[in-house]
Amino acid sequence: MSLTNAQYDMILHQYERKQLKSRRDVERRRAYVYDHVPGYRELEDQTASVSVAQGRKMLAGDQEAMEDLRDLLAELSGRKAQLLEDAGLSPDYLEPVYECPDCRDTGYVDGQKCHCFKQAMITLLYEQSNIREMLRTENFDALSYEFYDGEDLARFKNAVNTCRNFIKNFNSDYHNLFFYGTVGTGKSFLSGCVAKELIESGHSVIYFNAPGLFDLLSRSAFDHRNREEARDTYADLYQCDLLIVDDLGTELTNQFVTSQLFALLNERHMGHKATIISTNLSLEELRDRYSERIFSRITGNYELCKLSGQDIRIYRKRMMNRK
Repeated sequence: MSLTNAQYDMILHQYERKQLKSRRDVERRRAYVYDHVPGYRELEDQTASVSVAQGRKMLAGDQEAMEDLRDLLAELSGRKAQLLEDAGLSPDYLEPVYECPDCRDTGYVDGQKCHCFKQAMITLLYEQSNIREMLRTENFDALSYEFYDGEDLARFKNAVNTCRNFIKNFNSDYHNLFFYGTVGTGKSFLSGCVAKELIESGHSVIYFNAPGLFDLLSRSAFDHRNREEARDTYADLYQCDLLIVDDLGTELTNQFVTSQLFALLNERHMGHKATIISTNLSLEELRDRYSERIFSRITGNYELCKLSGQDIRIYRKRMMNRK
């Protein structure tokens, strides 16, 4: 799972808080029992003294002390349970209540991360990605070929297969994807499909549309009061397992944007960190709009997937209006 040390610590602190809450709840219930169940505290004191006495016998060589201790503790436990029941309380009233009974709110079972720990990681990765709501509808479960035919259908099917292979080989092969073509043909949708699958398998994914990304980088670059926050921003963008830049070309392109884009692509390429870019620009427009270095970086290090056809969003609106 791809989390930073700080993110791991954040989850571990959550478990510490759960354990502290559980202990305090038990202490509160125990205080209630001591005040409202006559004889219960005396039985607990007796349990402690019996354990000490039998322990001394075992140290002295008494071979039957352990069995006697088990019998005595069982008897005292039964009497305490009866007192709780007579007071209208459940026999396990003083047992800790865990949010996750499997790991008892430790996060681990037999040295392995519990399912609840893994879910906490995935939740954190979703929050980091910026696309929780988007992925409710843009995922492989919603995949449909009904809006395509002919060459458009062939291109979309090829892009889907490329995405599935990208996911399948993500841990073993370094790849980047570049979706380009006409508006509304499924480029952002396929990016979402990949993002959801990788997040669910525990990889860190960060999504930005291009204007939002460069606005963030601009604020980070020129706000000298928050240099530490700026370093964290660049670290996340450079080091996350997958960075998705959606709608490249919709930002106000200038020298700053061009230099930042090249630095981002170059840094991630050097670190073998995967990137997905989608754009409505043609390859010719991409070359003319950005530097030759960016064009070369993308065409040389990205798998190019061209999508074409009708604007699916407009088509759906028309169909809804006809109903």
